[in-house]
Amino acid sequence: MTSNVAMPVFRKEGATARMPASDRIRRRLREAGQRFNANDNIAAFLQPGERDELRSEVEARMHEVLHALVIDTVSDHNTAETARRVAKMFVDEVFRGRYEEPPRVTSFPNVAHLNELMIVGPITVRSACSHHLCPIMGKVWIGVLPNAESELIGLSKYARLCDWVMSRPQIQEEAVVMLADEIERRVRPDGLAVVMQADHFCMHWRGVKDDRSTMTNSVMRGAFLKDANLRREFLDLMKQRNA
Repeated sequence: MTSNVAMPVFRKEGATARMPASDRIRRRLREAGQRFNANDNIAAFLQPGERDELRSEVEARMHEVLHALVIDTVSDHNTAETARRVAKMFVDEVFRGRYEEPPRVTSFPNVAHLNELMIVGPITVRSACSHHLCPIMGKVWIGVLPNAESELIGLSKYARLCDWVMSRPQIQEEAVVMLADEIERRVRPDGLAVVMQADHFCMHWRGVKDDRSTMTNSVMRGAFLKDANLRREFLDLMKQRNA
């Protein structure tokens, strides 16, 4: 399955190759008219080796942040490698959903013509708030009502898609829509439901410091939007699994 991002045509960039990787990538995105919001995947606009360059660039900028915070990264053995660790964490781990192509999701035809409700979850998900880059930790439930023309995917593939979409800075309301779009494009079901419940550390760690509040939101499409009984069945089964 290919990414929904249009593949750019790269020109020989000559002197621009000496630009920082972030500037070269940003130039390609702008020339293609492609946005690069925090929760966008930009993998199609990276050339070989540029992810390594990004990591080095983030490390250098992170050194500047620590310097501005008056943190001694020379004498303090605890922070001597902090910039490198943070750069690796951002580029290769918690935000890797921005820089990696979508996971390979092998599908198979619905030869048995299954048309009963299927529920996947709870799937543990980890993301980050794009406002403060604080963690978002939660669970996702997915309900699928297939039809004879649907493509079915394995259980682990839902978890991989969740991880790919969530590994970006974003807000929860947009994250569930993006996840629903990815699943719908691959499975083409008669109905799709996605529910996410998560703790937001921008509330737990800072601000009001409320450690009790969670956020739950959902996306209902197709049969789940039209059929109240189907929607109720999904929500009831979801609650049972979460009990």
